[in-house]
Amino acid sequence: MSDILVLYYSRRGAVRALAERIAAGIESVPGSQARLRTVPGVSANCEAVESTVPEAGPPYVELADLHECAGLAMGSPVRFGNMAAPLKYFWDNTISTWQNGSLAGKPACVFTSSGSLHGGNEATLLSMMLPLLHHGMLLMGLPFTEPELASTTSGGTPYGASHVAGKDGSAPLSTTESRLAFVQGQRLAILAKKLS
Repeated sequence: MSDILVLYYSRRGAVRALAERIAAGIESVPGSQARLRTVPGVSANCEAVESTVPEAGPPYVELADLHECAGLAMGSPVRFGNMAAPLKYFWDNTISTWQNGSLAGKPACVFTSSGSLHGGNEATLLSMMLPLLHHGMLLMGLPFTEPELASTTSGGTPYGASHVAGKDGSAPLSTTESRLAFVQGQRLAILAKKLS
């Protein structure tokens, strides 16, 4: 069984919904299973600490998850056109993984959610690609051979799956957003199998 890491940070649940659809796509490929992981929040207050175990949802990611995965899907909400600080903080602490090349040659993709259609989705997707490129990962997007990509009026980009959650973050995934996230997970698992 090939483990594909689905690593994300979600504040209101929109990125988590995308992560779950990507995981479903991964698990639709025989011999592949999704390993859902998240990261703890960070605070400007140096004394603020998170519990070592999240109150709900998947466990926090560990460096071992990176070493053991056959591929990676990474998701973050948009934060001024960038990935959220908790995810960036995690990657800033992966020097040992970078030094030993644990992720080099493994396939990866990215996904995001914003409050508005022009809220910085593509910039955020690109920002998440940077640490993955430094780790030597092989980035995969969504091709326009997926018909929903050319017809979407909500989320979905060639850089990766995306979602428009609305100002309060409560909009559910559209049919198109859900389908593109599923397909992205499926494509990632197929690519991981071909590379292994």
